[in-house]
Amino acid sequence: MAGEPGPGQEDDLRLANSLRAGDVIALTEVYDTYAPFLYDYCHGLLRDRVEAAGALRNVVIQAREHIDRLTEPDRLRGWLYAIARKECMRRRDSPNRHTGQEAPEADDDLTDEQLARREERRLLAHSALAALNGRQREAIDLSVRHELDEVDLSGIFGMPLEETLALVEKSREDLGAALHAALIAQNHWKECPSVSALTESWPLSPQAATSLVRHVASCPVCGERETPPLQTDRLLSVLPIAAIPGDLRLDVLTAATAEDRSANRRAIAAWTEPFDEYGWPLPYEPSPARSRDRSPRRRGPLIAAVAVAVGAVVLLVGAMSWLGGGDGTGAAAGGPATGGSGSPGGESGDPDPSPSGLDPSVTSPSPTASKSPSKSPSPSKTPAKTPSKTPSPPNRPEPPRAGRLSVQGCSMGGQDSCVIRITAVGGPVNWRVTGTSGPVAAGGAGHLEAGQSGGVRVSRDIGLCLGRQSGSVTVSPGGTASVSYWC
Repeated sequence: MAGEPGPGQEDDLRLANSLRAGDVIALTEVYDTYAPFLYDYCHGLLRDRVEAAGALRNVVIQAREHIDRLTEPDRLRGWLYAIARKECMRRRDSPNRHTGQEAPEADDDLTDEQLARREERRLLAHSALAALNGRQREAIDLSVRHELDEVDLSGIFGMPLEETLALVEKSREDLGAALHAALIAQNHWKECPSVSALTESWPLSPQAATSLVRHVASCPVCGERETPPLQTDRLLSVLPIAAIPGDLRLDVLTAATAEDRSANRRAIAAWTEPFDEYGWPLPYEPSPARSRDRSPRRRGPLIAAVAVAVGAVVLLVGAMSWLGGGDGTGAAAGGPATGGSGSPGGESGDPDPSPSGLDPSVTSPSPTASKSPSKSPSPSKTPAKTPSKTPSPPNRPEPPRAGRLSVQGCSMGGQDSCVIRITAVGGPVNWRVTGTSGPVAAGGAGHLEAGQSGGVRVSRDIGLCLGRQSGSVTVSPGGTASVSYWC
């Protein structure tokens, strides 16, 4: 991830050549080097730890079986991500996918004050990313957090390199505008009624974030307001990283090397096909016929393509206008308050992936052919002569059980505001701020699904202040959150 040393192309070349030579130790080193990052990426696409673990296992198997296809061994890392994306898209298309078990976040040795600051920055990141569409958020996540270049992204997305360059450039521009708008909403929401109305709930929803960006661009007051510079890598570095299970290593390496699983590995490897002329897997297509009709990608040396793309970007502005109009919701480099990076659904660009499909390799040692559907029962030849005198009432689904609200306070320190965290536990919750006490102010209302988190911004009294101050915010249903600050 950004801020952590990643493997270089020399490591890629060495490991790829060792894999081609059949070195089992190299396969272990490949897992130790890349698996934590690939697992986080798969979890961001699938939103389920069981599916992410199954996807990672298949990626290692597929990489070992197909390593001879890769014509650019120094691009091993990006190639692994391309395999991982295709595997995740295939799983998301499965009607038997496993859902509802997100992975825990990787532990950080942070103090309570550092955690509070990270949570506030995390909500800001979610609010800015919500204004982007799914393909943009995934491109930002792969280029910034996973430190992949545009050539790798071209292979991962199955796009010509010049289009990939335009995608990354437009994504960064839109994220900059969205971050500027989110900072205005965070620090100056009191000063513009329109901003205040758009930011009643924090982090912002995709609809609110998009509306806020449009408002800031057209509002003479907000448009002239300056915000502190914040680099993209620092913004995204606070997003959650899915913790890879410690016991997954032995399971993956056994599945990839055990002699009695060779038939299973061949079947799993077949799911990666077809490949392009560079040995990169073509993007997943639900219909195999469409894969054969796909035109070959135009990839080449990055330096030469950049020169061509300088002029091409200008011509592509109109054609790439779809990038600003994604139709999905949620975060690309993560959903509201939880989860990892987001990504398009299939190839459609839906930003928040629905949980992925359960693959045969997850639950059984070898995939089996699907059985032919059984014949439907024939209708009764002689219908009942007389209806029942007292028909039983139809089975009506029970309404979902209402949840409760967990409320966590915050500390402003020496700042003007902070965000209290609210989480729906045990079911959906309609929440509302019903009051405050002490020298603080807050408001807002909204709806949270079970397990979903959000935030409510609390501001301090700007009057005379000496020493440490405290107050509270009452949120219904749920309780009271304590708030403090010092002067």
